[in-house]
Order: sequence, then C-alpha cells, then structure tokens
Amino acid sequence: MRAELIFIPVLIQITLTLVVYVALGRAKEIALKKGEVDTTRRGMHDDAWPATVQKINNNIKNQFETPILFYVLIILLWLLGAANLLAQLTAWIYAITRVMHAYVHTGSNDVPLRKRLFQSGIVLLFVLTALTIFAVIS
Repeated sequence: MRAELIFIPVLIQITLTLVVYVALGRAKEIALKKGEVDTTRRGMHDDAWPATVQKINNNIKNQFETPILFYVLIILLWLLGAANLLAQLTAWIYAITRVMHAYVHTGSNDVPLRKRLFQSGIVLLFVLTALTIFAVIS
C-alpha cells in the first residue's frame, strides 16, 4: 500500500471546504436577491443574514476546527512512515463523517444527528492521535 494514499482523505476534506464556500456564496446571492438581508449590518453581523445563510456560514467555521488536527496528524503519520492501512482507513472514515456532517449541518441541521457525526469524527481523531503517538515512541 502506498503511503501517499493517506492524502486522498485530506484532499476530500479540502474539497469539502471549498464546496461549502461555493454553497455559501450561492446562498448569499439568493438571500440578497430575495431581500432577506439587512444590508446595513451584513458586513459585521451574522444575524443580518437569514438562517439558510447562517447555517452554511457556521459550517464553514466548523471546517477550520477539528480538520486542522486531522491535517497535522496525517502529515505526521506520513512523515513518520506510519501511514499504514489502519491509518488510511481511519482517515477515510474521518473524511466521510465530515462530508456527512456538512451535509446535515447545511441541510436539515438535525442537531442530534449532527452531534453524533461530529463525535464520531472526534473518536477517529483520537485513533489517529494514538497511531501517531505509537509511531513516535516506537
């Protein structure tokens, strides 16, 4: 198994972030055209935008929280020569949970489901952290 393949889930996460940015731009255009925006406050106040925009904007913020840890852990695993099958599988599952989380967050925003998906990602980050610690000490 090629160690570089561990970067495919990273590229998926990066692509997800870019796609959500595009969705945010579209949602803002639509909201502006419909007159749903307080244009005097929009530059500094999230609540000037309708809920459809706010939930996508909140998801953008979320793309720069736990994924940062994911990026660092993947790079460390690769540099340490520990991008093995388990690490790659864990990275893939993490990326999939992030896509699912973004889909729920920007769509139905079902908080209990969103929470479970987020927590799954956290568990997977713990696994990647443990794999990284093991690679460092062994």
